[in-house]
Amino acid sequence: MKSSDEIETTENKVVKKVVAYTVLVALVFISAMMVVFQVFEYRHDYRELSSYMRERDDLNAEWGRLLIEQQTFGATAQIGTRAVTQLRMFSPPAAETVVISLPMTSEQNK
Repeated sequence: MKSSDEIETTENKVVKKVVAYTVLVALVFISAMMVVFQVFEYRHDYRELSSYMRERDDLNAEWGRLLIEQQTFGATAQIGTRAVTQLRMFSPPAAETVVISLPMTSEQNK
């Protein structure tokens, strides 16, 4: 038969193995939970990033439309300025303005 010291040593080894396996299983479980949490966070952040990118694209499109609108409104003033400076065009005074009336047709008289 085995002596009590050998039995205690064997029991200690078994207890140590059980504790070690329990700790390892707990660590694997914690690691798995952290992976699940990281995947959840990644998906959440990716959805948020996609939302921000769509918003950025919408704002860029609106910015482009506003630039075109600004250039359109600025072109009118620029045409007037160039007509005066480069072509030396001007509006004649009222005394030099002549209004020509067109003869009225029978349809316009009605």
